[in-house]
Amino acid sequence: MQSAVVTCFGDAYAGIDPEMRPATRPEFGHLQSNLPLRLAGPLGLPPREIGARLIDAVDLGDVGALELAGAGFLNLTWSPDVLGAAVSDLLTDTRLGVPVPESPSRVVVDYSSPNVAKPMHVGHLRSTVIGDSLARVLAYAGHDVVRQNHLGDWGTQFGMLVEELLGEGLSDPAAVADLDMTELLALYQRAKARFDDDPGFADSARRRVVALQSGEPTTLALWQALVDASMAEFEATYGRLGVLLTDDDFDGESRYNPQLPGVVDDLRASGLLTESAGAQVVYPDGFTGRDGAPLPLIVRKADGGFGYAATDLATIRHRVDELAVDRVVYIVDHRQSQHFEMVFAVARAAGWLPDSVEVQHIGFGTVLGPDGRPFKTRSGETVSLTALLDAAEEAAAASYAGPEVVRAVANAAVKYADLSNNLARDYVFDLARMSATTGETGPYLQYAHARVCSILAQAPQQTHGINTLSHPAEQRLALELTGFASVVAKVANTLEPHHLTAYLYGLATALTGFYENCPVLKADGEVRQTRLALCEATRRVLSEGLRLLGIEAPQRM
Repeated sequence: MQSAVVTCFGDAYAGIDPEMRPATRPEFGHLQSNLPLRLAGPLGLPPREIGARLIDAVDLGDVGALELAGAGFLNLTWSPDVLGAAVSDLLTDTRLGVPVPESPSRVVVDYSSPNVAKPMHVGHLRSTVIGDSLARVLAYAGHDVVRQNHLGDWGTQFGMLVEELLGEGLSDPAAVADLDMTELLALYQRAKARFDDDPGFADSARRRVVALQSGEPTTLALWQALVDASMAEFEATYGRLGVLLTDDDFDGESRYNPQLPGVVDDLRASGLLTESAGAQVVYPDGFTGRDGAPLPLIVRKADGGFGYAATDLATIRHRVDELAVDRVVYIVDHRQSQHFEMVFAVARAAGWLPDSVEVQHIGFGTVLGPDGRPFKTRSGETVSLTALLDAAEEAAAASYAGPEVVRAVANAAVKYADLSNNLARDYVFDLARMSATTGETGPYLQYAHARVCSILAQAPQQTHGINTLSHPAEQRLALELTGFASVVAKVANTLEPHHLTAYLYGLATALTGFYENCPVLKADGEVRQTRLALCEATRRVLSEGLRLLGIEAPQRM
């Protein structure tokens, strides 16, 4: 097409992008371009005249057919042979067309990040599900992915918790490590109530923080027991969700505590640190408050404690200097956007974050209830992740039998609903809609995969070669299959999983049209062989695509 533009209109238009995009409707072919409309102004010619001249100058051979439509659109329809060859290539490629990059990046994906002694809640669901999917996609795209679960395991609240344990006579670390999340939450609530109401306890808790920071053995042992008990609960939740996070991926705030004084000292030495009301702060360029005054990033508080910014700065230094990353992706609530922007700005100003390292905060919106408000319990409390998953499994159990299938369907419903939305937007948690096997849902994709597996199971030991794609439904399914590699690349670049969910839904819809119009097992000879090959290619793409979303692909439902 580019060559035809030069042939018709001269070198001034060399390299113009034809912008061939997927056609919006089947009657418009497979790809469509508005190039004649875009050239009409510069050339001073009617779009249809431009289109006709381009068609005359293009020689597609047997690749496909090009036609002029409407006010000046070029519609390309691939030949059945081209589509068949593309599917045949998929069937012989274990990576389904996704290339291995010549220079893969080392990417940290920072996600989930629950807090010790507190149950994971609906907000952690979003961070965990989004981060897990993005880590899977980036790894499949050929990058070296380092998963990091930045655990909230340090800070003032641990002085409060340890002091409460000792006050209740719980001084045995082994007994504390056996506490479940219900008991840990009750402990936290008791300690918080005493901290708020009893000045003497509050003073003791603050002294206990100092003991923790200095490594006092009893305090440190009880703190470690609290961490161990919480991690056991978190790991059980990750296993239930099918999330790829392990012990090796935990990267607690405690790791960076010894480095925080050095962060402050180095910022001071570089001339970036300023004292404000007793606190040590940095004023990064370009950040102001509502009153227009420069906005400070608090690195060390007036009482001598370190803020989250100090830990985040130390974390960046570790990832750049020790992990040698090329890219860092933070999956954190969108309300933290300004915090991360300021941290990144300070890290760059201090020289700790070179321009060669890309950092991205992927913020996400709020999960809403049916009333359009943040999802809460009837008593107004944040919904725990365990309660949410229990409800999803209860909804799935109404339609499916067997614990494995019920859990797979429940997880698919929850994850697909989360990932299919633009991440920055809020979405409504509606279990009835999310669990349906019709419409754009996770269970619908699982059902499509199970259906194609059922067909293939009834035709064992068949060769899966592509001959002629004669039916429009065959051609549409083949065309959808060819889009997998490009959508994986798009998600790896944009970090927007909804492109993959939309692609898989389009593929499942094309499969439904194929199933309704093209008998497979009742067909004969080459037609049967071709249709079985289309089924096998669809099975592989659906299975891999669902895996990249963190969703199981059952063979039977």
